[in-house]
Amino acid sequence: MSALIDPEDSRTKTDLVWLEDISDLDYVRQSLDRVSSRRRQPPYHRDGRLVGYARLGPTAKASRASGTFLRRVFWLAPHDRDQQPNGLYSTGAPSEAVAPRTVSPRAKGYKTERSEGGPASDAMREMGITLPKN
Repeated sequence: MSALIDPEDSRTKTDLVWLEDISDLDYVRQSLDRVSSRRRQPPYHRDGRLVGYARLGPTAKASRASGTFLRRVFWLAPHDRDQQPNGLYSTGAPSEAVAPRTVSPRAKGYKTERSEGGPASDAMREMGITLPKN
């Protein structure tokens, strides 16, 4: 889940590779996967589709136990808002979701009003909680 991604896990990322245009996506799911390569496109074993991934730099260290690397991947499930706008996530977003335009190689990204499916609720406004508009 994106909330569990430690900023330290991102320090060896050099760039992001987007496999599709993210301008129309309200959110993407972000996960850390164990992969065998620093540079190749990671394998994808979930329902849905791989939207992007972080490329690792030459200083990225493999796990001593498994020889694999931790890499951030960005993906969407078949029931996400881009495929089912009136479905489960017509408002709100999965816990691991981030707004794709807030992600950078060394920053995990965050949710925005758009990624949450619209303007802040009355309860959020009453508590003084605001999210960025992006």
